[in-house]
Amino acid sequence: MTTLTYQNAARHLLAQGFDELAEGDSRQASEKGWGAAAQMITAVASSRGWKHDSHAALYRVIDRLVRETGDDDIRSRFSTANALHQNFYENWGGADYVAGGLAEVRGLLDRLTPFLDDQP
Repeated sequence: MTTLTYQNAARHLLAQGFDELAEGDSRQASEKGWGAAAQMITAVASSRGWKHDSHAALYRVIDRLVRETGDDDIRSRFSTANALHQNFYENWGGADYVAGGLAEVRGLLDRLTPFLDDQP
């Protein structure tokens, strides 16, 4: 897939997450939030030629971006996305928790977008 495809998938998944939350499906909303974060991180990694073929690789991308920018908020928002992924399997987060998590993921996508704009 292309970088733009990953980026578009991220935005689409986030919108789906908010829709599913509105329909009362916190578990699916959680997984869409995780998917949105993973797709945007993959877009950044792809645009830079970095490995992005596993969960561990996504963590390494986040670490590189935090070192590069000094913006630890990127790591914090990614951790929230990972908690949403966990919630999909364990279903411990209520609607308010998931809504807050999706908002954090939206912030992560917004923070990562400039990394794509600077690429050829």
